[in-house]
Amino acid sequence: MPNPSPASRRSFLSASAAAAAAAGTSVIGGTPAAAAAATDIRPGRPATAQSPSRELRALLREIDRDRIEATVRRLAAFGTRHTLSSQDDPRRGIGAARDWIYAELRSYAAASGGRLSVELQSYVQEPASRIPAATRITNVVATLRGSIAPDRVYVVSGHYDSRCSDVMDATSDAPGADDDASGVAVAMELARVLSARPSEATIVFAAVAGEEQGLYGAAHMAGVFKAAGTDVQAMFTNDIIGSATADNGTRDPYAIRLFAEGVPTAETTEQANTRRSVGGENDSPSRQLGRFVRDVAVNDSTGMDVRVIYRRDRYLRGGDHIPFLQQGYPAARFTEPHEDYAHQHQDVRVENDKQYGDLPEFCDFDYITRVARVNGAALWTLAQAPGTPLDVRIRTASLSNSTELVWTAGTEPDLAGYEVVWRDTTAPEWTHVIPVGDTTSYTLDLSKDNAFFGVRAVDRDGHRSPVAFPVPSAS
Repeated sequence: MPNPSPASRRSFLSASAAAAAAAGTSVIGGTPAAAAAATDIRPGRPATAQSPSRELRALLREIDRDRIEATVRRLAAFGTRHTLSSQDDPRRGIGAARDWIYAELRSYAAASGGRLSVELQSYVQEPASRIPAATRITNVVATLRGSIAPDRVYVVSGHYDSRCSDVMDATSDAPGADDDASGVAVAMELARVLSARPSEATIVFAAVAGEEQGLYGAAHMAGVFKAAGTDVQAMFTNDIIGSATADNGTRDPYAIRLFAEGVPTAETTEQANTRRSVGGENDSPSRQLGRFVRDVAVNDSTGMDVRVIYRRDRYLRGGDHIPFLQQGYPAARFTEPHEDYAHQHQDVRVENDKQYGDLPEFCDFDYITRVARVNGAALWTLAQAPGTPLDVRIRTASLSNSTELVWTAGTEPDLAGYEVVWRDTTAPEWTHVIPVGDTTSYTLDLSKDNAFFGVRAVDRDGHRSPVAFPVPSAS
């Protein structure tokens, strides 16, 4: 099957806005309306995606499908990677998997010219839900330290533990190919490719444990970042990204879901009161992250569409991004478009001539490679772009039909300026953009009652940050 280019870089509403602008019309309330210079005073030009640079295209071509397959098959070959399985058997169990991942990442570090470092991040989890006895849980963490803004951090992870039908069964085979050797393979391959070149900001590539028992490894990692005051500006978990085939056999090989919450998990009472007063249920930092991913990763270099799902995770379920959300960090989850439950959380068996179990034979390695390219495009652009603007506010000292935005200047040496973006309150994505230059304030002749606004930073190479959503301020 040929690899089609994504038909559109925007939602229907955004596409309509662009077409209307070209035709000399405007989009009001989602409906094209005849526009004349005297009556159409809606500011800005249609928002467009960030095209991949030559460097990014070259980077994405280096992502190796065969290496990804080899990683998934090697992890599945450890038999089980259950969190409660053996930690010192050299061939079977979570300890053997941990040591292999660590050695592989160390080999990437050795070839990185000192840019990549690798550590085992361990702690002892006392008895808790699905942890019957004190258990050492170890994350394998590789850090590509930024050369210009090392204190700004982006994280990508997969979980290397696995399970079978009984979540407490630590001895039966649990190959965990799709869930989640696929996600670990993406994080590891990105560590190999991205560490071959300098990064402006810091990128962390993690294989975490304890996910199936209760998100323990990710919770520890997020807590370590929070205790250190780390500025984590985005976190992606890749969990169940190994197949494009649904349980009914239909295939969707050029799409990936990105789950991004609306109301922030860590929202305070004061923040909730503000949100209810001004809106913004669709403008959390995680939703801005989702829009950013679509901007930079839906193109012919990835061959993929990113479907942002307006939920924190799948229905009544959870993943390793949630502990980061609980710490107040922007985070989202990549998952294949349709799941096949015969090949996750199942004992390996044949029943009524049907094979069950999370085996490598049910993975689509071309698909995983494309998902890796989506992640690579997002992470690399985030790390090369300026950070998300800080302290973005709408001044509300006096009633007015205009909107005055103010923000704090960034410190990046290659910062070129800022753009104000806006959209109608019913639009899912930003539809208009206004370049405002190297300033920290801008006033629009557009009512804050009728539109949503945001600010993003731009560097001299044209890299754009995620959008910051403003809060009201009397000053």
